[in-house]
Amino acid sequence: MKKNLLLVAFAATSLLATSCSGSKSSDSTKNTTETQSVSVMDVDKVLASAPSFVDKEIILDGVCTHICKHGGRKIFLMGSDDTKIIRIEGAEVGKFDQKCVNSIVKVKGYLREQRIDEAYLQRWEEQVKASEAEAHGESAAGCSTEKKARGEQGNSVEARIADFRSRIAASREKSGTEYLSFYHVDAISYDIQQ
Repeated sequence: MKKNLLLVAFAATSLLATSCSGSKSSDSTKNTTETQSVSVMDVDKVLASAPSFVDKEIILDGVCTHICKHGGRKIFLMGSDDTKIIRIEGAEVGKFDQKCVNSIVKVKGYLREQRIDEAYLQRWEEQVKASEAEAHGESAAGCSTEKKARGEQGNSVEARIADFRSRIAASREKSGTEYLSFYHVDAISYDIQQ
């Protein structure tokens, strides 16, 4: 009889241990699934699907090719080649570390859209006329890295504005869209990977 009681107690303990470990296993799987659902994207994927990520929190990584010399509050991450570049604004992180340059940087933040339309260009022209335009970049022509990220042509403000007007006209003719969309990330945090 004692052997039977011991056997029943052992079986009950084994069953209880198995059921507890089974519960832990499912919790562990749940956490892994949640972690995997917030995956790190590369610059190419973000730019290719940008409209679907606007105003959403994303995590992306890429090689930092440039840090803004005017305060270090902007960096640029490159994707698979130098035609795929996205601007990262310091937003909540403030100034970026100089060690970012030529390193892989992982950024968590919100993807934002900037639309350039005729009204935007007219305001820009008025600012230039009133000499209120913010100087940014190496010259009045603007930051060469940002211009490259936006596919801009022109070495003066006037040429840049004319280029935007030409591109807006092409967009209007092709798809009926009266503006150009450019995307950047407002950073919440970042981490230098290499």
